[in-house]
Amino acid sequence: MSSPEPLTLVLVGPMGSGKTSVGRRVAKMLSVGFVDTDKRIVAAHGPIPEIFTAHGEAYFRALEAAAVADALSEGGVVSVGGGAVASVQTRELLREHPVVFLTVTPESVRRRLSGGGRPLLAGDDDPITRWNEIYEQRRGWYEEVADATFDTSHRPMQHIAEEIAAWRREQA
Repeated sequence: MSSPEPLTLVLVGPMGSGKTSVGRRVAKMLSVGFVDTDKRIVAAHGPIPEIFTAHGEAYFRALEAAAVADALSEGGVVSVGGGAVASVQTRELLREHPVVFLTVTPESVRRRLSGGGRPLLAGDDDPITRWNEIYEQRRGWYEEVADATFDTSHRPMQHIAEEIAAWRREQA
């Protein structure tokens, strides 16, 4: 007798939208594991800015696509990097799972991105303008794969996580 498919929930959205913060909370509420694909890549290959510098964005995106596929096969709550949706193959994989798109306003993301470590924003005099350009480039892909959208701009992450966990339970 085969075991049931593991409960899976995927979080997509731009840099700084709260995918990791919300994802950890949702996983705990649903009693499942949590995977941040960016953190998994860092653990296996080193810091993302160094990967970009040494090998380029295309190489990183290939690592990212593999990390997303592996995480989805394991189940649980999966937070994917902001650019993962650029891959056609990744978007096809995401269609097989419940996906939540986390949105955030530029004003709210400004505080969240102050720590650095974002290679696509590095060296930019106005990182929020660059963030917005990247977000607009990817927004259609986020919307394409999303089954639900939650804004993280102005409410406590705990409340957002509770709503997402309740939404996911309804999907089961």
